[in-house]
Amino acid sequence: MAISLLLIVVGFLGLIFGANWLVDGASALAKKHHIPDLVIGLTIVAFGTSAPELVVNSVASLEGLSDIVLANVIGSNNFNLFIILGIAGLIYPITVQSSTAWREIPISLIITIVLFGLANDFFINQNAEISRLDGFVLLLSFVFFLYYIFKQMKTEKIEAITYIQKSNSKIWSLMLFGFSGLIIGGKLVVDNSIGIAMDLGISQKIIGLTIIAAGTSLPELITSIVAALKKNSDIAIGNVIGSNIFNILLILGISSLINPVAYNQIFNQDFAILIGGTVFLIIAMFTGKRKKLDRWEALLLIGFYLIYTTYLISKEL
Repeated sequence: MAISLLLIVVGFLGLIFGANWLVDGASALAKKHHIPDLVIGLTIVAFGTSAPELVVNSVASLEGLSDIVLANVIGSNNFNLFIILGIAGLIYPITVQSSTAWREIPISLIITIVLFGLANDFFINQNAEISRLDGFVLLLSFVFFLYYIFKQMKTEKIEAITYIQKSNSKIWSLMLFGFSGLIIGGKLVVDNSIGIAMDLGISQKIIGLTIIAAGTSLPELITSIVAALKKNSDIAIGNVIGSNIFNILLILGISSLINPVAYNQIFNQDFAILIGGTVFLIIAMFTGKRKKLDRWEALLLIGFYLIYTTYLISKEL
């Protein structure tokens, strides 16, 4: 099992470095072709932080591991909301300034509730699954969401992204190594996580909700911590909420197009936690005089997540 854990760490490193190399190479290539910073930020850079979840879920979907697919998305979203936002809020109380972020939090809640309905097939009386049709609806919604963000960002002041000129050979090398790191890293994470689950006699769900979800959320964790240290609340919360929307619409959309995702209704409990956490965030930030996530509220988020995760693991051991 020690070797499997080591290989998972190597896999996560491959995912993180691969995503960074791919973003660096793709951004430099886009800039050479005079693509605006706004478009690069919305597509390439945003894709970079979601790349670990996308690759892990694509591998899991190809192998028919529905529980890993679902656990990674729901687990990553819960980790983002409770741990990453909680840590950022402890470092510096979060106050939302951007009008975009104010709208994105309710959008995130609505999308989560809609996914809950699609997964349980409340709308069509069939076996509970996220079908290819559901995946198409999610991806179409993602296109509309990108358009909405693009329109919003055009009305706000956007800082220019700094680039270092790179040769064509360096650009393509970065992209090649980036793709390789993502593919190899994703395969290592999925296969060895399954191995650990079998060795410990625990479910794929628990591995997905804990080790995989936390590992694939590392880019978001680093981004939000840096933003909190710089007292940039908009980036700290925008990174978390944007990632949660990306995970549902893009990651799960692509995963279900590759293979319909069988839905185990045991995940309803985790959905309830995600919906409840988002409602808590709305109440904390949209009510009261100061309209901010205070340190004690951030501590509540972290504490609840740790207690809930301990409870899930104890049930399996």
